[in-house]
Amino acid sequence: MGNFKSIQQSLATELTGLNGLIRKTLDSPNELMNKVIASYLEKEGKQVRPILVMLCARLLGDVTDKTLKGAAAVELLHNASLIHDDVVDDTEKRRGAPTINAIWDNHLAVLIGDFFLSNALLLAAATDDIRIVNSISELGRLLSIGELDEIYTARFNNLDEEAYFQIIFRKTASLFVACAEVGVFSAGIGKDDPRAAALVEYSRLLGLCFQIKDDIFDYYADTEIGKPTGNDLREGKITLPLLHVLRDQSLPGCDEMRALAREEALGTGEISRLITYAIDNGGIEYAYDTMSRLRDQAAKLITGSFAPSPTRDALISLFDFIIERRH
Repeated sequence: MGNFKSIQQSLATELTGLNGLIRKTLDSPNELMNKVIASYLEKEGKQVRPILVMLCARLLGDVTDKTLKGAAAVELLHNASLIHDDVVDDTEKRRGAPTINAIWDNHLAVLIGDFFLSNALLLAAATDDIRIVNSISELGRLLSIGELDEIYTARFNNLDEEAYFQIIFRKTASLFVACAEVGVFSAGIGKDDPRAAALVEYSRLLGLCFQIKDDIFDYYADTEIGKPTGNDLREGKITLPLLHVLRDQSLPGCDEMRALAREEALGTGEISRLITYAIDNGGIEYAYDTMSRLRDQAAKLITGSFAPSPTRDALISLFDFIIERRH
């Protein structure tokens, strides 16, 4: 966490500008909307995604006004997706605080999410860079497809690791890829530049790692995470730790666990059995090994494409933070 705090401190001025821009953009003539949004913004997250935009821009040049607008667009689109997800999943807490739909209702939450989304597009347009507009638009499309893919896979019990990685690319890693693209474009670099390709691939790997770590959280009780243990299984989602052990039919009880995982509605006891099975048979270790592999690939890309600098070191530290974070 110390290294991440150092990254935040190195971007303190830029983050202040970003948050001021977000608040100004979200200001409206509707008092109720302003009240809900002000309360929501008090629960400011770590802002990993806009930080990634800024680091990519800084590595190639400077953090400019265009960078801040692009970073704010990504952050607003990300938050719009979270607000809508909370409605779909009937989530009552996020980051330890009540969600908009829990405090108010689904109707208001959907409208607030729509307001965030429309302002994300306006900010993207305000960059006067059609490449950034395209990145943000493509991101919205991929996030929607990723969520639908996850529903489809859960419904048809697809126990396939390739399908899992495709889903987490669309629902999570695509957001990190968009961050890299926005940062690159705001620095005046074209997508065909080898340095841009390296940053985009680094960000894809970072996004995959972020989702794998999120999935690991679901196997342990932690009130800070904001969702109950086993929530993914409760929704029919089989993530990497369990997916890995269910593919190894040499393990004792594997066939029974595979059949159990395919049940349409799992009770608390059945979820507990599946979680224990994944943990006891090395599923968590496999997930961490996968993240370590992704981290090494990303570090090799960055060190091979950029000269030593504090910003290059920050990108590698950011990957380590994602793996080590506790919530």
